[in-house]
Amino acid sequence: MNKIIIFGAGNIGRSFIGQLFSRSGYEVVFIDVVEKLIEALNKRGWYNIIIKGSSKEEIIKVTNVRGVLASDKDKVINEVNSADIISSCVGSNALPAVIPLIAEGLLERYKRDKNLALDIIIALNMRNAAEYFRVELLKILGTGYPLDKLVGLVETSIGKMVPIMTDKDIKEDILQIFAEPYNTLILDKKAFKNPIPDVTGLAPKDNMKAWVDRKLFIHNLGHAAAAYAGYLYNNNFMYLYEALSVKKIYNQTKQTMQQAADILMKEYPNEFTKKDLMDHINDLLERFMNKALGDTIYRVGRDLLRKLEPEDRLVGAIKMGIKHNLEVDKILYALVCSFYFRAADESGNIFKRDIEFVEKYFNNGIEYILVNLCKFSSKDDREIINKCVKYSEEIKVLYKVKG
Repeated sequence: MNKIIIFGAGNIGRSFIGQLFSRSGYEVVFIDVVEKLIEALNKRGWYNIIIKGSSKEEIIKVTNVRGVLASDKDKVINEVNSADIISSCVGSNALPAVIPLIAEGLLERYKRDKNLALDIIIALNMRNAAEYFRVELLKILGTGYPLDKLVGLVETSIGKMVPIMTDKDIKEDILQIFAEPYNTLILDKKAFKNPIPDVTGLAPKDNMKAWVDRKLFIHNLGHAAAAYAGYLYNNNFMYLYEALSVKKIYNQTKQTMQQAADILMKEYPNEFTKKDLMDHINDLLERFMNKALGDTIYRVGRDLLRKLEPEDRLVGAIKMGIKHNLEVDKILYALVCSFYFRAADESGNIFKRDIEFVEKYFNNGIEYILVNLCKFSSKDDREIINKCVKYSEEIKVLYKVKG
C-alpha cells in the first residue's frame, strides 16, 4: 500500500488531502502537535467527514489513517524516509517548524538511495509557495543536496471551504470534521518528479501561477469582501449567508469579484475567458450562501495582519490592477471596509491578531495602514491613498463607525 505523510491534521489535512488519498487506497499518516488528536487517530484508525451540502448531509468515512506526534522527531523522520508522497497542510506560521522535519527526512532518504525522488504537495494558498519551500529547505539540506532533481515542490489551489468546529462539535468527536461537497484539488502538473498519483479529485494544471491567483483574487477576495461588508452592515450577523442574503451586499461582493476577474483576464489572457470566470463567480457565490456549511463572518474575515499583506487577496489584486491600468475602485472599497472589521467568535472574543492590527496600525490612521502594512508608496500611490481616505470617511458616516 502506498503511503502519504500529511503534516497537519487540521481542516484541510483531514477533510481534503487525507480524504482524497485514503479513498484512492493510500495509507494516510498525519503529523501533528495535538496529542489528543494523534491518540484518537491511532486508537480508532478512521474518522468521519460530515459533508454539508445545500440540500442534504453526507458522511464520508476515512480509513487507513494513523498519527505521529510532531515532537517525536525520530519517528517523523522515519515516516518521511519511507513515504511515497508528502503533503504540507499547515498554515504559513507553522512552516518554520515543519520544513526542518521534512529536510531531515529527505537527508535520510538520500543516504538510503541517492536517486529516490519525493513529491511534496503544498496545500497552502500562498503565492510562490514552492520557491519559499525551496529556499527554506536548502538552508538545511545545503547546496550539495540535489533538491531540484529529487524533490517536487507542488503548489496547489485549495478551494475547499471548511467551517470552524464549535467546542460542542469537538467534544462530541475530536476527529469528526465538517466540509462542503467541493472536492477538486488543483495542483501544478509540471512540478512532479514522480508520476502524478492516480487519485480521484486531482486536477493538474500547466500554468499553476494563474490558478493560484484565481483562487486568491476571486475566491479569497470575494469571501473577504462579503465578510467585511456584512460586518459593517450588521455586526450582529454571525454567518456569511446572512450577509449575502442582503441584496446590497450580494451585489457589492459580486461586482468586486468581477473587477478582480477583469484584472486576471488581463494578466493571464491565454488561461481564462470571461465566461469561465463569470461561471466561477456564480458558483462561488452559491457556495458562500450554503446555510448548511455554517461558515461564520468571523472565520472568513479574521487575521487582518495576514489578509492585508501586499501579496494577499485584496492588496495583491489592487496592485495587479494598477499594473494593467485597470479600475480597482470596488476592490479598494472592500479593502477600506476591512479596516473596520472587529468580528468576534462564539465566545465574544476578537481574534488576537486583529486586536494587534487595531493597536499597531488602525490607531495610526488610514494612510499609515496603507503604507506600512499594505506597502503602498506614499508618493507613487498617492491617488490610491486619497481614494481610500475618501472611502473611509464615507464608511464612517454610512455605518456610524469610529476611526
